[in-house]
Parts: sequence; structure tokens; C-alpha cells
Amino acid sequence: MGLFDDFSQFLENRLEEFLQNNPHLELQALEEQLRQQEEDTLRLIAQLQRQEKKLEQDILSTAQEVKRWHNRVEKAQTANRLDLVQAAQEREASFLRQGNQQWGQMQGCKQRIQQAKELYHQIKQRREEVRAKAVETEASRYAAKNERRWETDGWNQTSSYNFGNLFDPLEQQFQSLETDEELERMKRNMGK
Repeated sequence: MGLFDDFSQFLENRLEEFLQNNPHLELQALEEQLRQQEEDTLRLIAQLQRQEKKLEQDILSTAQEVKRWHNRVEKAQTANRLDLVQAAQEREASFLRQGNQQWGQMQGCKQRIQQAKELYHQIKQRREEVRAKAVETEASRYAAKNERRWETDGWNQTSSYNFGNLFDPLEQQFQSLETDEELERMKRNMGK
């Protein structure tokens, strides 16, 4: 197991070093991690909202039981059945305690939903910041890359022509143009 742990640590160190040397990739990895956290938080919110709905339904069901047993207490009192009155009151009290517990659970669930929503917004904001930084870093990288290429392109290009070559087509075209201009100038001077 020690060899595996050493190798794992070695890989983690190499990955960390690689990401530090390539900050744009580190930002992409961080953005992906934040995206995953956003999704996880949304799933948590959905789960908590389902739990809240179930608790609301349970509270309504318990409230109906409290009402039903309260009515039974009254019936037993009207019928002068004291043995049923006490048992019905105990059952009503039991449902009231259960309802109070469910109410407390629902309030806790609502608080967790609110906290998860706040967390989601914080993660989303952080992800947008990281995305903006990644775009900025990529633009800087691209600009630096183009600047280096612009600075070195003239020096690194291989020349397809030789300055001393007498059969350089561009040189011949300019010589022809210059000769034509000289002839035109001479014609004008002779016509004077």
C-alpha cells in the first residue's frame, strides 16, 4: 500500500506543478469543479424541496388526525364516556406532539433550503469570476503568443529569393517601371 500511496502522491505533485505552469488549465479545472458544485447544490435544493413538500403533507395529515381525535374527545364527553375521553385526549396529545416535531423539521428544512440557495448563488458568482479570469488569461496568452510570433516572424522566415539574384522577378518589375519613368521624363524634356 505504501508504494501506491507514494506513486499517488507523486502524480498529485506532478499534476499540481503542471497546473501551476499552465494557469489557464488550472482555471479551467477550477471552473469545472465549481460547475459540478453548482449542479450538486441544485440537486440538494431539489431534494430539500421534496422533503419540505412531504413534511407539509405529513403536517396536514397530522392536523386532520388531531381534529378527528379532538372531535372524538367531544363525542366521548357528550356520551359521558370518561374512559374514552382520557384515551382520546392522550391520542390527540400524541398527534399534537407529532405535529410540533414535523413543524420543527419543516422549519429546519426551510432554513437548509435558504442556506443551499445562498451557497448556490455564491458558487455561481465565483464560477463567473473564474470564467472571466480564464477568458482574460486566455486573451493575454493569445496576445503574448501573437506578439512573440510578430517579433520573430520576419527573422525566422526562410527567404524564397536571393538578394544577389539577377533574375529576381520583383527586382525586374521595378527596373522596368523605373526605366519607363526615365523614358517619360526624357520625352518631356525633349519636347520643351
